[in-house]
Order: sequence, then C-alpha cells, then structure tokens
Amino acid sequence: MKTQKICSSFLFIVTVAALNTQSAKADSNSLRQMQAIPNYSISTSEQTTGSFQLSVPSQPIPADNQNKTPSSKQLNQTNSNNSKLILDSLNNNQNPLQYPTKPEEVQIQKIQAITLEQALELARRNNRELQVGLLELQRAQAAVKEAQASLLPNAGLSAEVARQQSAQNQLAVESTNVGTDEATTAFNGSLQLSYDLYTGGRRNAQIGQAEERLRVQELAVEVLEEEVRLNVSTEYFDLQQADEEVRIAQAAVANAKASLRDAQALEQAGVGTQFDVLRTQVNLANAQQELTNAIASQQVARRRLVTRLSLSQTLDIAAADPVKLAGLWKTSLEQSIILAYQNRSELQQQLAQRNINLLDRRLALSALKPQIALVASYSLLDQFDDSGSLTDGYSVAVQANLNLFDGGRAKAQAAQAKANVKIAETQFADTRNQIRFQVEQAYSGLQSNLENVQTSNAALEQARESLRLARLRFQAGVGTQLEVIDAENALTTAEGNNIRAILDYNRALANLQRSVTSRAMPQ
Repeated sequence: MKTQKICSSFLFIVTVAALNTQSAKADSNSLRQMQAIPNYSISTSEQTTGSFQLSVPSQPIPADNQNKTPSSKQLNQTNSNNSKLILDSLNNNQNPLQYPTKPEEVQIQKIQAITLEQALELARRNNRELQVGLLELQRAQAAVKEAQASLLPNAGLSAEVARQQSAQNQLAVESTNVGTDEATTAFNGSLQLSYDLYTGGRRNAQIGQAEERLRVQELAVEVLEEEVRLNVSTEYFDLQQADEEVRIAQAAVANAKASLRDAQALEQAGVGTQFDVLRTQVNLANAQQELTNAIASQQVARRRLVTRLSLSQTLDIAAADPVKLAGLWKTSLEQSIILAYQNRSELQQQLAQRNINLLDRRLALSALKPQIALVASYSLLDQFDDSGSLTDGYSVAVQANLNLFDGGRAKAQAAQAKANVKIAETQFADTRNQIRFQVEQAYSGLQSNLENVQTSNAALEQARESLRLARLRFQAGVGTQLEVIDAENALTTAEGNNIRAILDYNRALANLQRSVTSRAMPQ
C-alpha cells in the first residue's frame, strides 16, 4: 500500500512538473504578446464556457531598432517627426455638415496608438467645443468693430432720373390753352452727411461694452482650453485604465487556465477530486466574464476619446503611454492657491462682467442727456430739354434733442444695472471661494493618491509572492486548490488597485493643474 502511494505521488510530481514547464513557456509567450500590443486573441479549451476574440490592431507599433544606438538629439528629432506625421494623418478637416451614408464609411479600419501629448494637440486642432469658442471670439471681435463705427460720420448718396407727365398740367392746358402738357425728364441727386457730436456718453458706453464682451469671450476661450485639456487628460487616463483592466483580466484568465491544468493533473494522478476541477472551471469562467466586460469598457473608452478629439469615423485609437506617475507637484498648498487666484480666468471674467454692468448704467443715464448731431447735405437738380442749366444747393444744420420726461424708465434701467454690479461683485467672491476649494480638494486628493500608490505597490509585490508560494505549496501536496484560487484573486485585485491608484493620482494631478491653470505651471 505504501509503495502504491509513493508511486502515485512520484507520477503526480513528474506530470505536474512537465505540465508546468509547458505552461510556463506558453504563459511567458502570451505575456510577451500582451506587452507588445494592446489586445490579442485568446483561444479557449474544451473546459471553458465560451470563446472570446479580442481585436488586433491593424498596424502594431514597430519594434525598436536594437542594432544602432542613436544619439539623444537624433531620437528627439525622430520622435518629433513621427509625432508630426501621426498628427497630420489623424487631423480631421472634413466638412462638418457631412455625415456617413454607407456602413463601410463608419467601419473601423485602423487603430492608432497615440500619446497624451498627441491627444492634447489633436484636441487643440479638432475639438468642436473649442472651435465654437473661437468662432464666438471672432463674432465678438466683429461686434467691437461695429461699435467703433459710431466714431466716424455717416455719409449717403442718392440719385434719381425721372420722366413724368402731370395730369394736373394736362387739365390746365386743355382749359386755358396756355402752356404745354409734354412729358419732362429730370435728374435729382443729393449727398447727405451726419455725425453725432454729443451723445451723453452713449457712444463711449457702447464701445466699452463691446470691448469688455470681447474680453469676456477671450477669457471664455481660455477657460474652455483648460476644460478641454482636463477632459482629454481624464479620458486618456480612463483609456489607460481600460487597457490595463483588459491586460489584468487576460492575466487572470491565464492564471485560471494554469490552475485548471494543475487540478486536472491532480485528478489524473489520483490525488485530486472532481470538485477541485469544477471549482477551477468556475473560476476560469468568472475570469473570462470579467475579460469580456473589460473589453467592452475598453471599446467605450476608446470611442469616447475619439469623439472628444473629433477624429475620423473609420479610426480608433489606443493609449501609447505606459501607466506611470505623470509627475510630482512640488508647490505648497498655500502657494498653489495664490497661483490659482493670479491665473484663473473665471475671476477676470467676473471683473469684466462688472465693468459691463457699470457701462450699462452709464448707457441708461445717457438717455436723460441732450443728443447733438451735425447734419449736412448737398443736392443737384437738372431738367432736360429746357433752357435752364444744372442747379445745386446745400444745407448745414446742428440738431439737438432732449428727452424731458420718460416716465422714469432711464433711472429704472440704471438701478437694474447698479444691482447687476453688486451681483457681479458677489459672484466674484463666490468664484474666489470655489477656486480655493477646488485647489484644496485636488491637492488633498493628490496627496492621498500618492500614498495609495506606495501602498498598492507593496501590496502588489506581496500578492505576487503569495501566489508563487501558494502554487509551490499546492504542487508539493501541502496546500489546497482553494489557496491558489484565493491567491490568484488577490493578485488580480492588487494589480487593479495598483493601476487605479496610479491613474487616480494622475487624474488628481490633472485636476490640480486645471485648478491652478497651465499658465501657472513651469514650462
């Protein structure tokens, strides 16, 4: 009996060692493939619950040239040229009024990996919200020119050539037999010139309002640029997280397959049970379900960023940057708050709105003041087929108007504008408080996420070691299959926590940079 047990154990150890050697080679190859491209195909065995096919990029990133070692300057120049080519190829200059009408026009034909820097540049070129903001800025510039036109006089020219025959003249000729009833042809031309000499402050107020609205729109474009930068950065980090979740899910599937092979080897050696095999099959099915959900989330994250960048209908993108800390924030909290006060465009917008309201009050009160204008005209008159010559005339006048009573409307409008000034001042104080809170919130999130990164790094190393020891214990016959499954699940959780901690830190850093604005950041 003892001899039989010893032979069975020896046969089990040999079988497991052989299977693990093949499994290690297969897992090593699959891991290298996972690191080379964002997605790859997984073929399932008969024990899996379904088949899953991941998309393969049509143009994977080429491998680095290992034969030559170019200088740093050459590498920077090459990277700059490659980046420019990628940006030019992805730049979307299509007619905004066009839309696809055929299925092949919206079918994904290419997956292009881009960096965060390239994504930000594409957003500056293609983002529709930013384009609308720039068009509104052009409209505000035209409004300033319209208001400044009142500084110049208005001139008009009119001319008329008319042929007429008066019925009254015909009746007079028939009754008196005196005169003629022939038709006459005449030319009449005039030139008019007018200029407002004094408007009671109305003209300057209208010009000042147009200039302040232009300033508001310029600041709105700056705010929009910061928002687009934040949204693109956040969605790029979301895409990175989706890619990593796919990778983690793929690794979990690979681990679950390895555990299934071990459980099957134990059963074949006579020292395992069918219950252990069923449990590992369930664990594999759960891992494959998580992989399917991760792939779906990855596709959503890709399309969301493509929409934000307004890229081609046939293009999909992937994240080319590795997941790592985006940088460190070395400025203190107090200095960050001061930088935000100095650089946030929202505060300047409230001040510009206050100036507009002050000019509204001046414009309302101008209706109570006299309006003085200079009016001049010059006219020419000539009647054809007569003995007279061309005649001319002119007139010059100064016109003055004063509204004596308007029922109190002008003063009521001035009171409304004064109240709007107080509102703008109150909104300035509220905006200032909100800016401080945003900086403090982002700064606190940044610090906590940095600690989470350090904690998750340690937990990840511990989870990897725990899985290694669990496998060794299980292969030596002193551990259970449940310990291996728990270790695998713990490793998957630790990897997910580590990725989330790093990307949450990057998101917090992006929010802090938005709260302070990019103008305050060192170049």
